[in-house]
Amino acid sequence: MSAGQREIAIGRLGQKSLFYVILFLAAGSATAQSADWPQWGGPSRNFKSEAKGLASNWPAAGPRQLWSRPLGEGYSAIVGDGDNLFTMYRVGSKEIVIGVDSRTGRTNWEYSYDAPFLEGMDMSNGPGPNATPLVVANYIFAVGVTGKLNCLDKRTGKVLWSRELWKELKGTLIDTGYSCSPIAYQDTIILTVGGAGQAVVAFKQKDGTVAWKKQDFANAPSSPVLINVSGQDQLVVFMAPGPAGLDPITGDLLWSHPHTTKFDLNISTPLWGEDNLLFVSSAYGVGSRVLQLTRVGNQTNVKELWFNNRIRVHKDNAVRVGNYIYASSGDFGPAFFMAVEAKTGKVVWQERGLPKASFLYADGKFIILDEDGHLALATPSLTGLKVHARVELLKNNAWTVPTLIGTKLYIRDRRIMMALELGAGR
Repeated sequence: MSAGQREIAIGRLGQKSLFYVILFLAAGSATAQSADWPQWGGPSRNFKSEAKGLASNWPAAGPRQLWSRPLGEGYSAIVGDGDNLFTMYRVGSKEIVIGVDSRTGRTNWEYSYDAPFLEGMDMSNGPGPNATPLVVANYIFAVGVTGKLNCLDKRTGKVLWSRELWKELKGTLIDTGYSCSPIAYQDTIILTVGGAGQAVVAFKQKDGTVAWKKQDFANAPSSPVLINVSGQDQLVVFMAPGPAGLDPITGDLLWSHPHTTKFDLNISTPLWGEDNLLFVSSAYGVGSRVLQLTRVGNQTNVKELWFNNRIRVHKDNAVRVGNYIYASSGDFGPAFFMAVEAKTGKVVWQERGLPKASFLYADGKFIILDEDGHLALATPSLTGLKVHARVELLKNNAWTVPTLIGTKLYIRDRRIMMALELGAGR
């Protein structure tokens, strides 16, 4: 947002809302400069890090391991704030939110609660948790597979408030378990819930009261992102009918576009570009779209630039670098790591050497963790993916995207959690 646009926005909102505008702009500035990883997808929720000084290759045994520790079942990603890490796991019928010392891997605190599976749930792909906690100031917001949302004190793990997204709010049940990772906006956190009049719900951070609940979409596992379209903040949700843009202050619908998938499994997180292009993708025989969003007055117009059913991002993420979108594409057959032109949908190249993988981008490199537990360091180009190093570190269904804080990388599977040093010469 330009300085002029900020001044216009502040003038329109009036004096009463000035505090919230300043708070939001300050938070955005702090996030951009932060080396922490406070949420799903990292500081800007786009799976990119500003870290520098990463090694350009690794020894045959892989990067230096700082520590490794047991951890229970789960696909919840790791978030970090200062010397603290947070994630979730499951043991039997209990879900656990855990705070870990990033320097040693030792447990700082744990909060355990009962979360027996609900009737109609099919957890054959793993018992979860699936969603990733969110760190805001001294709060941790964490939600498990049965839709139990908890706000905890970051320092102690003490429960400050709780809500039941399915049992209490009667949200749309997802049989593979709740998966949406919460996102913060001003003094709220926002989650998809599903159902008439409450497809998306914003909760006050301080006490869990409902700030707004709107829309009628059936739920899907994907997590929302915040974008800015010509000076207007918008919340993009990828629900069962497809992507939609909401006003994050009120929940009012700004636009929507169809993109339906078998079993309502729109899973991958939408990807936004500064040229106002939005990429959405799903597997199950569907494919990918790029939508161009433009604003005329108070109206947002949506134009589909392309659709390509060759690009099918299943449960993993995509990353945009410059004019290209990179992703691991595949349904239930072979997986391909692809480079795609953002504006045309043209597949520039595809590599078959990696299983399905999640990844992040930092210091001109991709750090890729495939589902078989191999960690790779690679550089993308217009002709292909140059893999500099690849090593097997995990053994048990590694579906969790890596986390990078400074030059420290944190990874996990369904059994262990590990810290690695990726800095050059360290």
